[in-house]
Amino acid sequence: MDNAIDLVKHLIPHPSSTYILRVAGDSMRDAAIVNGSLLLVDASLRPGHGDIVVARLRGDFTVKRLQLAPSPHLRAENPAYPPIPLTDEEDVHIVGVVTTVIHSPSRYG
Repeated sequence: MDNAIDLVKHLIPHPSSTYILRVAGDSMRDAAIVNGSLLLVDASLRPGHGDIVVARLRGDFTVKRLQLAPSPHLRAENPAYPPIPLTDEEDVHIVGVVTTVIHSPSRYG
């Protein structure tokens, strides 16, 4: 039983600020985040360059990679989707950092 508890503590170090989302779409497929994947998201972490984040954009949620240089933007891991610039004009709020991706092997591939 201790091993299971240790695993949960490892996966969810901040339980009060961690939630699970199910992915819909293919914008992050090249990061092995596919339609139906489950994401553990920690809202207590400060997002940094290169992190995969959940952001609220125009009233919807999206999962993208945060790029801070050369200019701040959210980048999909699928070339079919354009980058989203992080400007004062865009209403973008990062709500958490993806810490773990869970998916069935049959969903990827």
